[in-house]
Amino acid sequence: MAIFHSHIQIITRGKGKSAVAAAAYRAGEIIKNDYDGITHDYSRKSGIIHTEIILPDHAPKEYSNRAILWNSVEKIEKAMNSQLAREIDIALPIELPIEQNISLIQEYVKRTFVDKGMCADLSVHDNKTGNPHAHIMLIMRPINENGTWGGKQKKEYIIDDNGNKIYDPVKRQYKCRSIPSTDWNNKANADIWRKAWEDMVNAELERLGFDSRIDRRSYEEQGVEKIPTVHMGVDATQMERNGIRTERGDINREIEITNKQIRQLRARITKLDKWIADAKMNIKPPMLSDVITEILSRDNQSRIARLKAASQILLFLQENKIADIEDLEHKVNKMLKDVKSIRDELKKVNRRIDTLNEHIEHGENIKKYRKFMQHHMKLQSQYQIAKKATGFGAERKAKKALEAVNDYCEIYRAELTLYDAADKYMQSVMQDRYNPNKLPPIRKWQEELATKTAFRDSLYQDYYALKNETAKVEKIKRSVAEIMDSEKSERVLHKTRGAEL
Repeated sequence: MAIFHSHIQIITRGKGKSAVAAAAYRAGEIIKNDYDGITHDYSRKSGIIHTEIILPDHAPKEYSNRAILWNSVEKIEKAMNSQLAREIDIALPIELPIEQNISLIQEYVKRTFVDKGMCADLSVHDNKTGNPHAHIMLIMRPINENGTWGGKQKKEYIIDDNGNKIYDPVKRQYKCRSIPSTDWNNKANADIWRKAWEDMVNAELERLGFDSRIDRRSYEEQGVEKIPTVHMGVDATQMERNGIRTERGDINREIEITNKQIRQLRARITKLDKWIADAKMNIKPPMLSDVITEILSRDNQSRIARLKAASQILLFLQENKIADIEDLEHKVNKMLKDVKSIRDELKKVNRRIDTLNEHIEHGENIKKYRKFMQHHMKLQSQYQIAKKATGFGAERKAKKALEAVNDYCEIYRAELTLYDAADKYMQSVMQDRYNPNKLPPIRKWQEELATKTAFRDSLYQDYYALKNETAKVEKIKRSVAEIMDSEKSERVLHKTRGAEL
């Protein structure tokens, strides 16, 4: 059934990324990056169903050419750490044929982004593995009405209470602040864009008569009593599809089993609660003390089995100070609260364990592959120096330096990709606390993981103890029912004999 997935990221030159490279990869094309001279060839990439550039009315028509658009972006962004593009990955509903999905995502892109002045590069992928999705690349800098690139921000002078500009004697200039020229970077947009996709998909599914719907909210926000599974990632998902078990797959299977067990236990306790509510008026206060006698008098059990069953029930009643049906009701109500508490705590601890595992995985990749990125940056720096050099043989040296960069990227592509993904992750997680020249606090995360795992294990023990208590209350219920049925039969028999006399 349809699922909700929408991931937003920024393609930044400061992290070694290129808008041209990203566009070539998403569209499966060959595009040369004029900024660094590297040609990106992804013409052999499979699973690309549809690609197109969608422009606002005031954008230059030549930007409908992918290479021209993104090379223009690379050219206008001068800084080494420039934000080049925003990318959004969106899962498409599998209920719809690919043609309808393309129409749906086209309309979404036009309404949500292009109508706000953004140029959008849309690519739809489907490898027939049940995961159709779209990549949307968006410009970060606005385009002026005359078709030229606008500024990302503008300066505004800070004024005093009298309306005068404030002079900074240290910097020898008037104080000012930067004001964004658009609201495209507003954090609130993420939820606005996600809700827009949710509304469009659900409206289309309803129109076509499908019962399934997507929901951008988390289970907790939806009020769903379910422990969420962990994010699998592309690699783990592909391995699982090929029949290879992964650690994250095993975690998700364990969570699914836990969800099922907790649902079943909650249903059993709820039935007991309903039984008590229905039977309270018909059960005499001393009835629970008769349960022991009933168990001991059963003919279909051995004496040892009867004594064992009776002692277990008696011990349970004594330990929980249960003397009558009212006490039993209080116990069952507490059991309902306990199962909810266990579920809620498991949700929190599993979420944290998943986060810590991601922290540690990316932290280890930073540690393992940092030397590859450092050498890559060194080669890039050498190329930039050679590129700016003049004189005899300068062009040949620059070409050789560029070849060294390309050769290194080709040989160590996997290592550089893993480092880049880890670096990007740490930037988003640690933000200002992240220093790429220092290792992340891996040991601290590992210690917390051990503590959280031990706590999760204790919650499972609480679950099994609660399950055992539920079985004992169910045994009491059966014994009470048998006593009541026996009394009912005796009353009927006595009434019948009275009528005969």
